[in-house]
Amino acid sequence: MHELAIVDALIDQVRSEIERAGAPGRVTRVDLAIGRLSGVCVDSIRFAFEMLSPGTILEKAQLAIREPPAVGRCLACGVEAEIEDLGALCPRCASPDVSIEGGRELVLESIELEDPTPCGDYR
Repeated sequence: MHELAIVDALIDQVRSEIERAGAPGRVTRVDLAIGRLSGVCVDSIRFAFEMLSPGTILEKAQLAIREPPAVGRCLACGVEAEIEDLGALCPRCASPDVSIEGGRELVLESIELEDPTPCGDYR
């Protein structure tokens, strides 16, 4: 299950981004984009996140996953459309010459932090 390695790398990436930004506060939410043709199982990512996040910077953080559709562009007729798999034919001309334009991504889109300043304490 390579999803464990992906989540382990995600934890390291979030830690690095927070250190680089010098941002204080607890991580409350992490947003990922996992394309439908990425080869990554979203359910396995959720499971790995639940297993690996306790005791890390992502402990108790919400994991939000967006699943962008796979998009292909036909090199024969130019139509762009959602596709179901890598071997998809063009829906307009049935050409097999389809270039994958989207749906392979695996991206950390955002990190949300809790404001460490209590309400009313603006020194």
